[in-house]
Amino acid sequence: MSISISNLTKKYGEQTVLNNITFEIGEGEVVGFLGPNGAGKTTTMRILAGALPYDTGEVKICGVEVNDDPLKTKGFVGYLPEQNPLYLEMYVKEFLLFVADTYGLGKESIQRVNEVIDLVGLRPEFQKKIGQLSKGFRQRVGLAQALIPNPKVLILDEPTTGLDPNQLEEIRNLIREIGKDKTVLLSTHIMQEIKAICNRVIVINKGDIVADYTDLSKLKAFDENSYHVEVEFAEEAFIESLENLESVSIVKEVDSHHFTIIANHDIRADLFDFAVKTDNKILTMKPIERSMEEVFRSLTN
Repeated sequence: MSISISNLTKKYGEQTVLNNITFEIGEGEVVGFLGPNGAGKTTTMRILAGALPYDTGEVKICGVEVNDDPLKTKGFVGYLPEQNPLYLEMYVKEFLLFVADTYGLGKESIQRVNEVIDLVGLRPEFQKKIGQLSKGFRQRVGLAQALIPNPKVLILDEPTTGLDPNQLEEIRNLIREIGKDKTVLLSTHIMQEIKAICNRVIVINKGDIVADYTDLSKLKAFDENSYHVEVEFAEEAFIESLENLESVSIVKEVDSHHFTIIANHDIRADLFDFAVKTDNKILTMKPIERSMEEVFRSLTN
């Protein structure tokens, strides 16, 4: 596994920021780390990058425990924090050569910097000072510095915040391209970001992992065009049976009679068949129009 987190807990004083969380990310996955502000995304990413200690649990990068060999695990990781740390008075290439020197690349520095400049599309701007660049190109510089050591794992904390629509699409395309041969963990609270870039999503809220969808069919649950329905049964129904219905993505239990269901198509007929087969009756059933943001709110409520 590229990333393995087991029973990870982090506290600031009496406040629990990460509550015994566990997940794994395999080689080559592009994973969206979704959650509202303050959910614990940035704390998790700082721990993975070796920039923040943790209280209990186990954190491994490419099979190496972070606490056992922090220098080695940092070599596996390229990290772009939310606040892009750039020296605005330095020229783009000058800054990247400085970063390469901090990694001890020596004679390989110039070649690697030129490779990364081309990879992230900085060639037209590489002779400018960073302070002269647009927000989109500054994000490219941030990605470039994270890629200098050719890391196996790329950790990106809110990489598209503040970008205009054109810059947004450019950075998304760039991350998709990079994700072809690296493991990427991408933090965001924007639902559309997940659909545009990722093939898996982990949802965190108030320090707890509340959802983990590992295939594209599950990601359809976040599609604003998916089908949402509220249903109330006369008798008790079991959430596990409803989850097993074909094309159902998410079932949220209001109580043992009342459920909200998200599916990939209109499943009203399927629910009537389900009621007949289980000797139950449907009292009410109402399709509901829901945006992606509303689905997100229901997951993190």
